[in-house]
Amino acid sequence: MDATGDARDASARPPVVGHLVVMGVAGSGKTTIAGMLAERLGVDVAEADEFHPQANIDKMSAGTPLTDADRAPWLAAIRDWLTGETDGGRSAVVTCSALKRSYRDVLRGAHGRVRFVHLDGAPELLADRMAHRSGHFMPPALLPSQLATLEPLDDDEDGIRIDVAAAPEEVVNSVLAWLDDGA
Repeated sequence: MDATGDARDASARPPVVGHLVVMGVAGSGKTTIAGMLAERLGVDVAEADEFHPQANIDKMSAGTPLTDADRAPWLAAIRDWLTGETDGGRSAVVTCSALKRSYRDVLRGAHGRVRFVHLDGAPELLADRMAHRSGHFMPPALLPSQLATLEPLDDDEDGIRIDVAAAPEEVVNSVLAWLDDGA
C-alpha cells in the first residue's frame, strides 16, 4: 500500500536511490547499457560525451589522448549535472569512462549516492567493437592509452564489474540483480 492506502503493483521496480555511472573504456558498450538501464529503471540518462568542451572533442578526434587537466572541467560538469538531478528529486544514469579513481572521486562529489557499473572486456573485443562503429569521435588508436590509464574499481568503491562479452540484455539483468540485492 502507498501513503494513500492504494495497493501498488508488486512487480513495479522500486526507484533507484541516487545515480549509476556506467563506466569503462571506449567500445565497452556504455551508451547501449546506460540507455537500457535508464529505460528499465524509468530514469533519465545522459551521455558523458555531451559534457565535453569542443577543445576536448577536437583533441580526441585528432588522436591525442586527454590530460587530467583536459578532463577536470568535463568531470565537474557531469558531477554538477548529477547534483542537479538529485536536487530535483531525480535519479539518473550517466555514461562516463571514469578511468581513474581520482575521476570517480570527482563524480562521487555529486549530491546523492553515486554507484559505478564498470563494463569490462577483452581488449580484442573492445577494439573490434570500435572498428565497427561509425560517427564517433574516439578513434580505435586511443584504446591502448585508455586501457593503460584504467584503474579498475577498488573493493571500497560502490560499484560492480561486469564482463561485456555477454549480450547487452544479460549485462543489464546482471546490474539489475545487483541493485535488487541491496547494492
